[in-house]
Amino acid sequence: MLLAYPFRVLVPRRAAPEAATSVAVALLLLAGSVDLVPPSVVIALAAGAGATLAGLRLSRLASRRGTDPTPRAAGVLLDAAVVAAGLTAVVLPLAGIGHTLAVLIGSLVVAALSTAGLYRLPGRSRPAAPVRLRWLVESTGPAVGLALAGWLLLPPDGLPVPVRLVCALTLGGLGMAALNAFAGPRRRSGAALCRGGVLLTVGGLVLLATLPSAPAGRVALLAVPPLVFGMLLVAVGAADAADDTESAEPVAAAWPQSVLPAAVLLLASGLHLGAGRAPDRTSVLLALAAMPPLVLRELLRAGDASTSVRRAAHRRPAGRSLRHRRAAPGRWPGAPEPPPERGPGAPEGAATAMGAGSTWSPDHSSAFSGLNQRPAAASPGDRAALLDALAAIGDVPASAGALLLVDLHGTEGLGPTAREDVLAEAVHRARAVIAPDDLVTGCTGTGFAVVTAAGPVLAYALGTRLLSALSPPYRLAGAMLRVQTSIGLAEVSGAGPADVLRQAELARRRAVQLGRDRVEWYDAFLEEQLVRRLDLERELPGAVARGELDLVYQPVVDLADGQPVGAEALLRWRSPVLGTVLPAELLPVAEDLDLVGELEWWVLDRACRQLSDWSVGVRELWMAVNVTTRELTTPAFVQRLAAVLAAYGVPPERLVVEVSEPRVAGDLSTVVARLAGLRSLGVRTALDDFRPEHASLAQLRRLPIDLLKVGPELVGARPDGQPPLIDVVVNVGERLGVEIVAEELESSTQVEGARRGGCRYGQGFALARPATAERVEAYFEEFPSASR
Repeated sequence: MLLAYPFRVLVPRRAAPEAATSVAVALLLLAGSVDLVPPSVVIALAAGAGATLAGLRLSRLASRRGTDPTPRAAGVLLDAAVVAAGLTAVVLPLAGIGHTLAVLIGSLVVAALSTAGLYRLPGRSRPAAPVRLRWLVESTGPAVGLALAGWLLLPPDGLPVPVRLVCALTLGGLGMAALNAFAGPRRRSGAALCRGGVLLTVGGLVLLATLPSAPAGRVALLAVPPLVFGMLLVAVGAADAADDTESAEPVAAAWPQSVLPAAVLLLASGLHLGAGRAPDRTSVLLALAAMPPLVLRELLRAGDASTSVRRAAHRRPAGRSLRHRRAAPGRWPGAPEPPPERGPGAPEGAATAMGAGSTWSPDHSSAFSGLNQRPAAASPGDRAALLDALAAIGDVPASAGALLLVDLHGTEGLGPTAREDVLAEAVHRARAVIAPDDLVTGCTGTGFAVVTAAGPVLAYALGTRLLSALSPPYRLAGAMLRVQTSIGLAEVSGAGPADVLRQAELARRRAVQLGRDRVEWYDAFLEEQLVRRLDLERELPGAVARGELDLVYQPVVDLADGQPVGAEALLRWRSPVLGTVLPAELLPVAEDLDLVGELEWWVLDRACRQLSDWSVGVRELWMAVNVTTRELTTPAFVQRLAAVLAAYGVPPERLVVEVSEPRVAGDLSTVVARLAGLRSLGVRTALDDFRPEHASLAQLRRLPIDLLKVGPELVGARPDGQPPLIDVVVNVGERLGVEIVAEELESSTQVEGARRGGCRYGQGFALARPATAERVEAYFEEFPSASR
């Protein structure tokens, strides 16, 4: 009973027999693959189990009472089909008329019975002739690719070339038809599920007919999964169709038809070449035959998308699109109109802008509200035109298309007329590189949008061309103005117009964060990152006043005797909304919000207070605190730190100020002066994140430091067999009178390597984990002789 409980929880009662059969078949396949059970026995048992269960399900459908005899007739025919499939796999190979011929005869019987049953199944749909023709064109290329995969996977020995080719083509057609059934616009309907199961069943029988049937021929086991699961899907789909429980999707899932055939073909090619077999004439011809249908499919999709964009542009009222506007006096063609005054019935904030000026309406995500909002410069007509164009592309099934949001930076200090002149020139440059059918429309006061019928890869290439076209300086009133460009790209297919616009804006915002003058492509992980970033920006201001900051302390030990010598104060933000936020995520946001100084002085104050408390019992320990070069180089840093030390009565030599090595090069002379001022005060200094590069070693001679902190990558063996780089660093440190601290040590091997390399001190999880002040103090008490 205890073992059955998880099974009942995870598997619905209705699907329990199918789940149990699937597990049994999987175990049989595993046993057959390791030669515990002969493959012929595995095939017979698995096919018999699948046919029995599917037959029982379909027999209930056939015996169902009701006024409509159609489901009963479908149940009878499909029941006969799965029984015939089971008999074909179990009995006919024993009839003595030849394995391949027997199974092929059974496959034809199964196909005939299944076709008749599907014809009488409720919920089936017959698309119009143009739709069927389009489906045929779009499926031919992937089907030929699957046929090529079948040709490469089928054994060349034992099958005549014509039979092998016919089987490969049959498998390709069945496989592509099954993909369309499982990924089409009505892919979750019972009729589609049943049709896909029939195709899998017939495909499994074709595999069974062509793969070696010798007792030791384990390759024949490949026919079992499609055969068994196909029969089960036939029963499940038929029952759903009879109960009218199908759910139809308006848009097909486009990626399986494109990705899965390519993945199967790539796998088959790898196995074929890995077996030492070279491509033959038939495989080359099949590969060439797949090209024209694929090219025709892309041309049809591009043509449909272009037609949709043109229709959307023509049916919009005059004055919405940039390309249809006439220039008004003093305005560039298509310049954004100023927003209308808010009437009594209009909600406040009906048009707001986020970031660098993108237009957002109240129907957008609330996660972006309140961030750098200012009056929008785009007219509602421009946004409506953009949404119309996106909707037109999205209405075309399986069509490509993309939206590029282009934003210009550097025009904020200009007057309205000058900004319009720059934007007019930018639009003129953009039109020189986009396709004639692409739509350019106003979107923000500092940028515009481009709707293209091209697919994502070509749209990204268009984005790079736009960057190149918009980067040269702009002539303005006799002067040259340089601007930066951020472009966000989002695919049109698979989302509504408002979602596409939101996704492109997220990508554009990411381009701004990463430094501008770049194209960023939207993906779901990007959205998670940006939403997280927005949450951090919203919650961090006021965290100090709300008492949400905390410090943990990680001990630093002497590697010679294992005694603790000090601790490093590490910042934690205990947000009630976001949870615990670590410095790696917290500090970049604080820098953008100009809150680093506030946070670092809170850390210095709290660390010195804690050091004062510890000095009562263990006076020889020191405390290390990280500061950024931005705060270190402020003129009053040394004086403010001296005041904090005096306020808590902390001896200056018990404090260590750490600064990150990669950041000191930006203002090296000022950093040297501040570190020298700290040393004159008595405070010790440390250089963190040291990298043994030539430039780092050169500036190390100028920096007045007492400690040098290196990562674990320097203490281990190098891939080229050379001695660890820690030897070089230790030698340099000895010449300069600098002690070496190996940090982030997470294993005993790293600790031993640091000790052998000559490091004086060590820090990391392998020695002691960061903990609260009380826990660290208890840790210190275990070493009563702790000293400097």
